[in-house]
Amino acid sequence: MFYYLLKYVILGPLLRVVFRPRIEGLDHIPESGAAIIAGNHLSFADHFLMPAVLKRRITFLAKAEYFTGPGIRGRLTATFFRSAGQIPVDRSGKEAGQAAIREGLDVLSKDELLGIYPEGTRSHDGRLYKGKVGVAVMALKAQVPVIPCAMIGTFEAQPPGKVIPKVHPVTIRFGKPLDFSRYEGMENEKAILRAITDEIMYAILKLSEQEYVDQYAAVAKAEEAAAAKERKFPRLPLS
Repeated sequence: MFYYLLKYVILGPLLRVVFRPRIEGLDHIPESGAAIIAGNHLSFADHFLMPAVLKRRITFLAKAEYFTGPGIRGRLTATFFRSAGQIPVDRSGKEAGQAAIREGLDVLSKDELLGIYPEGTRSHDGRLYKGKVGVAVMALKAQVPVIPCAMIGTFEAQPPGKVIPKVHPVTIRFGKPLDFSRYEGMENEKAILRAITDEIMYAILKLSEQEYVDQYAAVAKAEEAAAAKERKFPRLPLS
């Protein structure tokens, strides 16, 4: 109930005023049945803008840190995310990927829409990064279509680190569903999973027209952070 209160009464109208979203390709979203919506991830606002424009409920896999904050603020944040249809996923440790897949398959088994960001984290510079293969595993195991989606303008409206977004037009563009039934039963083939994931990322790339980087976003972030630290605290030459 609170999900629909957020969508139609509290958060949805506010998001429409602030971001003025333009929606393209909404007819590609099935009226019923399970499907994965795979999109680029540029802003914290992405989690809420897409649900606000879809007629059907969509559930996202969200990082567990959103649900484990300390104090009253942490509890309120966790309650808000759960009410907004977010499922916490622990991204640390060897079992993190498998846990996310299990949670995603559970959503799909109920004939619902599952939202996922194959990059695994927000883009820190507005570019599109290499996708992780979990989306391919879920598409094959659940035997569902994957609908590519591009969020355009959310990076400019609320880039990483900016708490309060600025008024900026946003476009949400959905592409034609991708059918991977030809690969049924091959969810353990690494080459197949990589090929499917790359096809999904290419579809997102065509919709978003971003610059593509053939590297995982988390790796790129870590490298840039290390380089920034080195510039700030350069190593002294050994005498």
